[in-house]
Amino acid sequence: MHVMNPDNPDTIATAEDTRWEETHAEDVFLPSVRVQLAWRDVEAAVEAGAIVPAAAHALWASWAAPGTPTRVGPDGPRREVPLAPLEAARSQLPAGLAPGPRFSFTNTLYYFGGMLAIGAMTLFMTLGWELFGPWGVLALALGYMVGALLVANHLLGRGLPTPAGILATLAVCLVPLAVWALQNGLGLWPVDGPSSYRDYHRLIDWRWLTLEFATLAAAVVMLWRYRLPFMVMPVAVTLWYLNMDVAHMLMAKDGFDWRFTRDVSVVFGLFTCAVAVWVDLRTRLATEAEDRQDFAFWLYLFGAIMFWGGLSMRDSHSELGKVMYALLNVGLVFVGAAIGRRVFTVLGALGVAGYLGHLAYRVFADSLLFPFALTLLGLAVVALGIWWQRHEEALQERFASWLPAGLKALARG
Repeated sequence: MHVMNPDNPDTIATAEDTRWEETHAEDVFLPSVRVQLAWRDVEAAVEAGAIVPAAAHALWASWAAPGTPTRVGPDGPRREVPLAPLEAARSQLPAGLAPGPRFSFTNTLYYFGGMLAIGAMTLFMTLGWELFGPWGVLALALGYMVGALLVANHLLGRGLPTPAGILATLAVCLVPLAVWALQNGLGLWPVDGPSSYRDYHRLIDWRWLTLEFATLAAAVVMLWRYRLPFMVMPVAVTLWYLNMDVAHMLMAKDGFDWRFTRDVSVVFGLFTCAVAVWVDLRTRLATEAEDRQDFAFWLYLFGAIMFWGGLSMRDSHSELGKVMYALLNVGLVFVGAAIGRRVFTVLGALGVAGYLGHLAYRVFADSLLFPFALTLLGLAVVALGIWWQRHEEALQERFASWLPAGLKALARG
């Protein structure tokens, strides 16, 4: 529990790190400082754990009561703000992301239960459903979708965006099942295509493309309607499936050419990361708290894995190529540090470790000194980690200063 000293309002307990530790009395506690809040901002504070729901409702009821000086709108004081200063103020807004859900036991239960339900309708779909026939499967899929969206709307109305996002994501995950059933019912499914929907998550086949494009279109519409970040997860997974199925279609032959698929994965990974950067910039520069949520997380995750995985499967026959691979992974470490996306840092570190393993088992296989040198290198990396932790904020600012002007917002918040 945080205790604030009334004589020194910027003093807080140090038992738990918070994002308010660096605030100062002259920054936020001056009598002249005013803020303008909406109920959604208070909800975001509750979700971030800054205030308990009961206190949030009590505070808002006192602030928003008709006739009070803090109420802006119907039955409250009106503030006339010139358009030009308003636009200037918006241009000075700090770019950053609204705090996401905390890793609490409650949220763990939310996601665990939600992933069980999503898995039942996707990865663990059994052949038993096909006994209903295509029209029966379509009716069941649509029924599940409507039910999931109704529950999501109800949870949103109660101020529970995390479970609402999981239910809305379940609705998106049911789209490919509904499209597959509809195509089968209308006789439009290719006769030489996979005969069972459960193969959608197991087999690479270009005939799945209609399901994937339909899922992406439905996800965009639902994201526009609900603005819940977890709903981007099926988009990222679908892009991953799409890259493999497009590679299968472009090969125009039976079988699996892993080299061609590997190269297509690199291209799709770069494309997905580019989309993630675009989404990230838009969310960080948004003026509404609802739009500043981390919608880019899943796109970064799957985009980086597609790119790095395809790149790592390339077998260079020259030591120069392997050195270039190691240097590229070092670059990924710094990119991850500059924009605050750990997935790039982790994958880059794995790539560098892989190159060191290559040196150990191939280049210096018979060297007596190499194990000792590698031990010293490992200890040096540990020391580097300690030094990095002490100077992380300054280092991130330094790396962020190297970013192009249009991308500097990625390093904030």
